[in-house]
Amino acid sequence: MGWSKTLKATVAAAAMMTATPALAEVTFGALFPFSGGLALLGEESARGLEIAVDEINARGGVQGEPVVLERGDAVDNNQAIGEARRLISRENVVAIFGSYSSSRSIAASQVAELAGIPYFELGAVADEVTGRGFDYLYRLNPTAEDMGEMIIEMIVEQVAPALDIDPTELTIGILHEDSSYGTSVASHQNRFAAEAGLNIVTTLSYPANIVDMSSLVLDLKEREVDVVLQTSYQNDSVLFLRQRHEAGFEPAAIIGSGGGYSMQQTADAVGTDLIEGVLNIDFTQYVVNTEFTPGLEEFVETYRAKYGEDPRSGHSLTNYVGALAVLEAIDSAEGLEPAQIRSAVDAIDIPAGTTASGNGVWFDENNQNQRARMMGLQWQDSRLVTVHPADAAASELRLGD
Repeated sequence: MGWSKTLKATVAAAAMMTATPALAEVTFGALFPFSGGLALLGEESARGLEIAVDEINARGGVQGEPVVLERGDAVDNNQAIGEARRLISRENVVAIFGSYSSSRSIAASQVAELAGIPYFELGAVADEVTGRGFDYLYRLNPTAEDMGEMIIEMIVEQVAPALDIDPTELTIGILHEDSSYGTSVASHQNRFAAEAGLNIVTTLSYPANIVDMSSLVLDLKEREVDVVLQTSYQNDSVLFLRQRHEAGFEPAAIIGSGGGYSMQQTADAVGTDLIEGVLNIDFTQYVVNTEFTPGLEEFVETYRAKYGEDPRSGHSLTNYVGALAVLEAIDSAEGLEPAQIRSAVDAIDIPAGTTASGNGVWFDENNQNQRARMMGLQWQDSRLVTVHPADAAASELRLGD
């Protein structure tokens, strides 16, 4: 029996489609808090990932195929778990990038580990992120331990000399939000302070959604604290800066830890007078010795062209550098199976001082990047400038004027 003309046409069309298949895509998950209280820095982090994807796609994609991102909104821990499951089971992602928030990362990465899917953390700092012996979890950014160590180093080497006082004579109060993030940083601050012989007079914790810090501020004031160390998100950073001013509490130095103290939106919310001179330890920001951060200016230009504004925090920069290193490694892998991705990522060897953030990449036995570090920063003349360490500093620290 001969084929009908219709059937012949259908088969011919199918043959043509087989001969010239549509270009395939490689899908990665982008799991960040895109809504809720952490949305601003979650979105800022994701923007760095998006720029890295644009760059790798402009070079031909990963293994010859364009990269696409499937977003997952990690608005809280439960949703982070649910979105990780969706990305893996329904969207068939080859790996997940995330997640800025330590608690979200800890929850979601467990889902990926059980599924055998690589999870690349680009911004969460808590100890537990890479402290669980996971095989498929890699962290590109510096850690809570790095943050705690550098903050004590800066007190000893710069803050105390600027105040013309022996660092052991300073009274120091630690204030931190009570999730894995704040608790990890505070524990390292206490440990490194003890090793340096510094005087920590109190450690106070609070929930990140706190709406009144007046009792905490009063406690610090009554103890005559000279230096306040606050590990916080944006809303609680703003709240503390306002309420300590309202209470007439004027410590010699305030040193933040993390993105809450790095954002222009925080400075705008509290005003120039309250932010001037405030210090911070965080990822690489934009006023820095660019000899240590080759490519930073180009990143800023690309960001402006894509989003129509200046970067809001160094979180986008750090996420861009980490994501690009991973995407380049996967591009050179033998395939896209989890074991092949792991093998390629394990082989990354990028020296420090050769990327736009200054961070290199080399993973230890816990899959923690050992070539990423924090920076010491200060708000000076309405700009957040790098003041520590010396090889990255763009200005000298100013205190005690």
